[in-house]
Amino acid sequence: MTTASEETLTANGLAHHVIRWGDRPVDVVLCHGFLDVGWSFDALARKLVEAGHGVTSFDWRGHGQTEWIGDGGYYHFPDYVLDLDELLPQLADQPVHLVGHSMGGSASVMYAAARPERLRTLTLVEGIGPPEMEPRDPAKRTRAWLDGVAKVRSKSLRPMRDARAALSRMRIQNPELTDELGLFLVSKSTKAVEGGIQWTFDPLHKTWAPRPFQAAAFGELLRAIDTPTLVVAGERGFRLQDEADRIAKIPDHRFVEIADVGHMIHWFEPAALATELADFFAEHGA
Repeated sequence: MTTASEETLTANGLAHHVIRWGDRPVDVVLCHGFLDVGWSFDALARKLVEAGHGVTSFDWRGHGQTEWIGDGGYYHFPDYVLDLDELLPQLADQPVHLVGHSMGGSASVMYAAARPERLRTLTLVEGIGPPEMEPRDPAKRTRAWLDGVAKVRSKSLRPMRDARAALSRMRIQNPELTDELGLFLVSKSTKAVEGGIQWTFDPLHKTWAPRPFQAAAFGELLRAIDTPTLVVAGERGFRLQDEADRIAKIPDHRFVEIADVGHMIHWFEPAALATELADFFAEHGA
């Protein structure tokens, strides 16, 4: 049976929660998406260990059990990339297979463009960036950010009653969540507080970022990737109008669509995703 262990590693001045599966040297690093946690890869990681890999994941800053940025800070994409740059050498002493889901994919694109020598392969699971964001006008965007941060800081969070209440909220976006998977995710994504439980993510994540995502600039990062890349999409996933154009910018890529699944492929189809990953890794000296 595959064992899982947890530890805390400091990167970019923040204590990061890290999970490792199996006892082999790490060669696969899994990066979760927005408001998710590293533990959500549990089923996928165990399949990859069975395929002969050493697997690790972690909680991004302000998620799960990793530290929040604290007073005076905010969450910008380059911060995630710097965290990864300092964390990765502590996880593995050789180039790795980097796998990013959703937001974790966007951060992984930035990292791959800057640090190709540290990667054996790159996999983007529903992770080729969000659509162009509104408002694009800099003044409106800055005003929305300032107002959003002020609102978060002025209100107290209302706790959820219990795990079942949290699961009900998760099912708003993912109604197919089973009790078993859903309650597991809730257990890894909440903390006990007076009156119930709260999500572990920093509420600042729910505010508008001061700089909107710009597809043109992201496209230059995609062009700069000098690493074999697997792009994985769900048949019912978060598909973009310019999906084909973005993917075509990646010099060395392969595209796979997994049938009858939405955005959270690693939650609902871990076996199918593990098969695609293991095959891709094997093609590139895994």
